[in-house]
Amino acid sequence: MKLHLFSYSLATLTLAALATAAPLPDDAAAVAWSRGGDQEFNGTPYHFLGRAEMQVTFEVKPQAGAALELLWGSKNDKRVAVLVVNGQSLPVSGGGDYSGFHWLRVPLPDGLKSERYDITLKAGEGKAAFIAEVRLTAPGGDPKRPDLKQPSYKAKSALKAQAAQKPSPWRGFQGEGFPEMRKAWDTPAPAPAKPASDARVEAAFRLAEKHARQANEAFFRSRRFIDGWLAFADPATGLIPRNLQVDYWNGRDSAADNWPFMVLTAAMTDRPLFEGRMLEMLRTETKLTCRVDRLPDDYSFSKKGWRRENIELDAIIFDGAEYVKDGLLPITEWLGPSPWSERAIGIIDDIWKNAPVETLFGKIPTLNFEVNGDLLQACARLFWFTGQRKYLDWAIRLGDYYLLGDHHPTRDMKDLKLGDHSCEVINGLSELYVACAHAAPEKREAYRKPLHEMYDRILEIACNEHGLIYLHVSNQTGKPLSTSLTDNWGYNYDGFYTAYLLDKKTAYRDAVRKALSNLKEHYTGQGGMCQSGTADGYADSIEGAITLLNREPIASAMEWVDAEIKTMWGRQHPNGVIEGWHGDGNSARTSLMYALWKTQGITVQPWRADVRFGATRAGGNLCISIVADKPWEGRLIFDKQRHKLNMHLPLDYPRINMFPEWFTAQAGVRYEIRNAGSEEKQTRTGKELLDGLAVALKAGEEMRLIVKPMGKK
Repeated sequence: MKLHLFSYSLATLTLAALATAAPLPDDAAAVAWSRGGDQEFNGTPYHFLGRAEMQVTFEVKPQAGAALELLWGSKNDKRVAVLVVNGQSLPVSGGGDYSGFHWLRVPLPDGLKSERYDITLKAGEGKAAFIAEVRLTAPGGDPKRPDLKQPSYKAKSALKAQAAQKPSPWRGFQGEGFPEMRKAWDTPAPAPAKPASDARVEAAFRLAEKHARQANEAFFRSRRFIDGWLAFADPATGLIPRNLQVDYWNGRDSAADNWPFMVLTAAMTDRPLFEGRMLEMLRTETKLTCRVDRLPDDYSFSKKGWRRENIELDAIIFDGAEYVKDGLLPITEWLGPSPWSERAIGIIDDIWKNAPVETLFGKIPTLNFEVNGDLLQACARLFWFTGQRKYLDWAIRLGDYYLLGDHHPTRDMKDLKLGDHSCEVINGLSELYVACAHAAPEKREAYRKPLHEMYDRILEIACNEHGLIYLHVSNQTGKPLSTSLTDNWGYNYDGFYTAYLLDKKTAYRDAVRKALSNLKEHYTGQGGMCQSGTADGYADSIEGAITLLNREPIASAMEWVDAEIKTMWGRQHPNGVIEGWHGDGNSARTSLMYALWKTQGITVQPWRADVRFGATRAGGNLCISIVADKPWEGRLIFDKQRHKLNMHLPLDYPRINMFPEWFTAQAGVRYEIRNAGSEEKQTRTGKELLDGLAVALKAGEEMRLIVKPMGKK
């Protein structure tokens, strides 16, 4: 089915270097071109092969030495396609460390028996390519070449819908997946017979009860997300696919964005599942996917082996870095030392063992901006977690490359990308800055000026009037390259706030407060900002807000989060699947973060869907509401200073994908626990609260507890 006709003409062009940026094409090689598309990126029309294949006919007799030159798109990632030329198939891949379009040259087969070129470009196995222009070039120096001043050859092209690339049946749902739960989530518990005599305390308990219902919805949805995805796990390995339309597990998506938040959800809501199947999946993944030392590669369920025939080291390093930063580090921050932290350490060690890129500062693993940001964050945290200096030294190598060399993000790069695949360095450099401030002060001083220069430039050119951040700006012109905002605004501001904590530059804190203060008035209904509107976009934006609200509790921004998360939740299907791709795990992560905010870090064991618990602060005390529809006995487990006790960090600075700390019990402190209904009091140590406070509930009766710190024992 023809969907769209492209313009056609002749062109003047030079040969482009394979998979690299190239100068403008050379007249001597030009034959014909086809340009255009039904979508647009950074002002350039393009065609996305994931939606439909592209069919091009060049009315040119095939000759030896001819080639196609493709204006190939990348969003800081690798893209793949299959090129079919007069029936012969060629795999094509390109992209990487750029966001936009670079030329890619593909030599065409010699000896084609035809009077013309019939070409099809379609999606391959991996991220589908998006292409802005296709040019046919012939070998230069041929005296019989046509006069290109007249259009003697025509390029006809059209789009044909791909039968193999059907739209996901999981996308586009918006409704209530769990109507049977709405009464429990929307109906306040009955007021007690004897409300608190202090009106402020009574108001705190009513708010805690509301928080209990909000947290319950978040926990319930995350738990159902596990069920939804495990139903589609590979029967032979037990691993989940990258998305529900492919048959492979990979490091950068399945392992980084989806499965880890099944692990954390199970840790909070289903300990047998956590200790059983989740741990078994880790063992299976480690056994099946390690291809270069302990570095993971894509595992195909249908092939029962590698999805890619050949080792692509840069792709494998990408997979490993994403797996650690997005998945294994959040697990490690919650659990402390575990088999998951051992996996993280092994991957980072072997990424640096195989680092192939020579720089003035020593070898680094890659030139990919996103991946180096992942490694800055991972190495900075693992330095504290392990106490081993090598991780700081590796991170310093990257810090020198970006801050002391000629790759400064705002001074030396042509464009500045601040979205999902580019904000990692902006934040990662701040994590390194923290480490250096406490362990390498001379480096902290060397980095101070270039780090501030980067943040000052972002505030100057990349923020709109409300303090939200543009997706893509030009360092050269100082103007945004599109009006789109990034849903990763909070991730970028994590770096600013960290610099504020260290250097007390109030402009950085003011920028955070400005953005938070404008959310409700100007961005209600736009939780995903101006991007795709997927649940993942909402998740990243909401998560960024929660992390910053932990430091700057602005009431209107809290109300914004409460409203926007409902839109994200509305994408979840009754079986628990959200949108059927690896971004579903990001939604679960944000739901867990939201739940822990509403419970002030408290979890319960055993968790049950009808047990609703929430908390809020009232002065220096913690007010807790807990109710169950059926009798329940269990423990309230209080949170601890995880940044200190699990990670050994010197400072609890804002970090991407972290779970903020709210009310934390401390082992050396005594706490008075008062039951507001019976006025019974008991004293417990912080260690006892961390181990769990025993509670027994009657069906339908709200229990109210006040926790008051009493000082050190």
